[in-house]
Amino acid sequence: VQLQASGGGLVQSGGSLRLSCAASGSSLDYYIMGWFRQVAGKEREAVSYIKYKDGETYYGDFVKGRFTISRDNAKNMIYLQMDSLKPEDTAVYYCVADRWGFRQDYTLAASYDSWGQGTQVTVSS
Repeated sequence: VQLQASGGGLVQSGGSLRLSCAASGSSLDYYIMGWFRQVAGKEREAVSYIKYKDGETYYGDFVKGRFTISRDNAKNMIYLQMDSLKPEDTAVYYCVADRWGFRQDYTLAASYDSWGQGTQVTVSS
């Protein structure tokens, strides 16, 4: 499984960015896909995820109402639309996936068996 994330960059506070993640293979191979982020010196934290079977979504409290996750099954892509960005959203964002669905808590980094390379998001004040 290969994940390719893109779309990061520099944006002013209040601005928007859209992250994209391309997954190899068929979307039917995945139980869940999502995004984590990490600030240097801190642990990775779950930003959002989406389950392929029923479309269930999760958002971290710190992004609720500002970020939207979506998927395009035909293209094997997921997206993270980030609006009303804040300087504290500055981090490296990682696309993640799990194929099997056996984990209890998908807000934990250890629950994912595939990680893409990170894409830097920088929000200036």
